[in-house]
Amino acid sequence: MQLENATVLITGANRGIGQAFAREALARGARKVYAAARDPASITLAGVESVALDVTKPEQVAAAAARCSDVTLLVNNAGIALMGDFLADGAVEAARAQLETNYFGPLLLARAFAPVLKANGGGAILNVLSVASWISTPVLAVYGSSKSAAWSLTNGLRHALRAQGTQVLGLHMGFVDTDLTRGIEMPKSTPEEIVRAAFDGLAAGAEEVLGDAITRQVKQGLSAEPGVYLGEIKR
Repeated sequence: MQLENATVLITGANRGIGQAFAREALARGARKVYAAARDPASITLAGVESVALDVTKPEQVAAAAARCSDVTLLVNNAGIALMGDFLADGAVEAARAQLETNYFGPLLLARAFAPVLKANGGGAILNVLSVASWISTPVLAVYGSSKSAAWSLTNGLRHALRAQGTQVLGLHMGFVDTDLTRGIEMPKSTPEEIVRAAFDGLAAGAEEVLGDAITRQVKQGLSAEPGVYLGEIKR
C-alpha cells in the first residue's frame, strides 16, 4: 500500500514512534492523518487532525471509527511497557494492564475499522510489535507476553482480512530511542529509522517488517537448535 493520498489513523501519535509515523505519513503524501491519543491536547504536530482515543475503551474506539470513516490505513501503535518478570509483585496486574492496551486495544481497533477499510477499497493495518514477541528478558517478561499475543492477533487478522483485500503488516523491532526506553542502556534505533522501514515494507506489499539487525538475528534464531527463545536474554 502506498502512502500517497492515503487517509491514516495512528494510535499513540502524540510522541515517540507514533509521532514519527504521523510525520512520515505526511512527508509521503498522505491526504489526511488522524493522530490519536488519550489527551488530544498532547498532539503538537502540525498538519494532523487530533482524535481523542483511549484504545482500551470500546465506546471511544467505536466513536473513532464513526468519525474517521475515510481511513485507508490503521496504524496500531499505542502501547505500554511495565518492567518486571512473572514472579514479581504486581505481575498479574501488570499483565492485565499491558494486555488491555497492547492486545485488546489493537483487537478492538481492527474489529471497528475492518468494515471501514473494506468500504474504502481494502487498505491496510500496521501493527507495531516487538522482538519481545519472540524472546523473553527478565525485565520485560510480562511485556513480552503481551506482544506475543499481539503477534498472534496480527497473524490471525491477516488471514481473516485477506478476502476483503486488506494488507496486514506486523512490525518487529528491538529497542527504539523513545521515552518508553529511557534508562535502558542498550543499542537503540531512532523512531525515524523504524518508521521508514515500516512504510517501505508497506509500499512493497510486505506482511512483516524486521526493523533492525537484532530483530533479524532473533528471527533467524527461532529455527535454530536450540531455539534462541529457549535461552534467557539479558541486558
